[in-house]
Amino acid sequence: MPPKWGAHVDFEAKPGSKRSLAESDFFLPIKQTERTLFFGNLRGRFDNQNSREGNLGLGVRHMQEGGWNIGGYGYLDRRKTGNGNFFNQATLGGEALGRDWDFRANAYLPYGQRVRDAGTASTASLSGTTVLVSSVTTQERALRGFDAEVGWRVPLFDVESPRQLRLYIGGYRFSDVTTRLSGPRLRAEFTVADLPQLWRGAQLVVNAEVQDDNIRGRQTFVALRLRVPLGGEKERPRLNWQEQRMTTPVLRDVDIVAPLVARAPVIETATATANGQPLTILSSSTTTGAALPAAVAAAGANSTVVLTGTYATTATVALQPGQTLAGTSPIVVRTPSGATATLTGPGAVINGSFNTTTGVVRLDSNSTLSGMTVNSDGGGGSSSIAVRAFGNGARILNNTITASVPGSGAGASVSGILIFSGPTNVVVSNNTIGVTSTNAGNIKGINASLGGFGTVTLSGNTITLTGTGNIKQGIEVAGGVPGGTIATITGNTISVTGAGGPNQAVLVVNSAITAGSSGNVRVAGSCAFSAGTSGSIGFADGTSCP
Repeated sequence: MPPKWGAHVDFEAKPGSKRSLAESDFFLPIKQTERTLFFGNLRGRFDNQNSREGNLGLGVRHMQEGGWNIGGYGYLDRRKTGNGNFFNQATLGGEALGRDWDFRANAYLPYGQRVRDAGTASTASLSGTTVLVSSVTTQERALRGFDAEVGWRVPLFDVESPRQLRLYIGGYRFSDVTTRLSGPRLRAEFTVADLPQLWRGAQLVVNAEVQDDNIRGRQTFVALRLRVPLGGEKERPRLNWQEQRMTTPVLRDVDIVAPLVARAPVIETATATANGQPLTILSSSTTTGAALPAAVAAAGANSTVVLTGTYATTATVALQPGQTLAGTSPIVVRTPSGATATLTGPGAVINGSFNTTTGVVRLDSNSTLSGMTVNSDGGGGSSSIAVRAFGNGARILNNTITASVPGSGAGASVSGILIFSGPTNVVVSNNTIGVTSTNAGNIKGINASLGGFGTVTLSGNTITLTGTGNIKQGIEVAGGVPGGTIATITGNTISVTGAGGPNQAVLVVNSAITAGSSGNVRVAGSCAFSAGTSGSIGFADGTSCP
């Protein structure tokens, strides 16, 4: 006579509202008598969030004369979370499965390392002239806990029918010294215990479940579970309802409960940038426009200065070698403990109102002007320059720059950006430049007259130049000797309009234009190449100059 209960494998697909799981469940009878079954159980499970878990268990079930199946079991569990952390756990459980009622309870006991860091997120913000960095470490914490449920067979079918519907209500609670997770769980389970059209011993279970707790929120699942018997089913006797329930799947939590928990934030003051430059914050509420040039100078070479507010000045703000002056541009800052975060300032405006040939802002070697608004009105004089690059390696990035001059005649001049007197390796990118004049001799958006030999990159700038003047140029690139300036001009949008002399979007003199100088947009204005020049400038409409 073959044994009553044989081995089988269950396969389950369990899509859910927040995550979906799949499981294989190998059930192996180890020893059995007429009323008692000792079994082993091996499970493997994974989800769509890169988590996976294995369970190895032993259990026993006994059929009582009164119609109850009483059982107990224990498991060793190991889980790898989606963050790559491993946790271990012991699970102990008991059950009483009857004709009309079911009772189950499980205890979950993590062991080994139960807390692992899942990463730290830091944010930076300004508080006056202080940069505060708030760092929040998220941990995965394997929680000790229990769950329990009570089930009732809905009397839609006879007790011996292969079809049964059961409803379950239960709850769970998990906790450690800092975290508590608890909530209710409801299930509905429909079982078809005999599917001869597939194979003898096949079983199908459809399950719908909802649970809700204070950390993971509400989750819903629908599960489909198919049983595949492993050998000998044709020879086995048919089982009554109580005998069939001896191989009911062990019900327990799907995996080790290890939620992500955020620790209390650690707040520090940033004193430097990520690359180690000293960090200074200046606010117009505490630093006047008149004091701004001295305050920037006091920050020193190879430092980063972040400005906030609006400044009115009548003197040049001269950047020191290696210094960065930033407004809205993101700056990665660092605290003494090593935490880093990206600070994006609210922005700053420098209004220069003075006759200047050195610029409202002047850049020295390897200095950077980024994310600022710089305006120059010439202060009633004949010369207005918003920004001047004076040193090698200067970078002018992502700024809004305007320049105007009320003066008239051949001697009056206005430039948004002036690169003059020999600097090389200068980069001017992604700036918005507006230049206006009523009657100046020279009106220029970017005046890159390097002199001698030097290189300059002009890319992604939007230049709008309007007014009346003898010379109007959106971009001028000029070398002191033939081929003296090596220029890359790409992706700029240029518009030059107004009365007086010619409206030139681009003028190139004594310069070598590099290959790849393309993608420029000429809204208005001509393009001219003079003596001592090589290469060409390409435009988005397919034309080129020369």
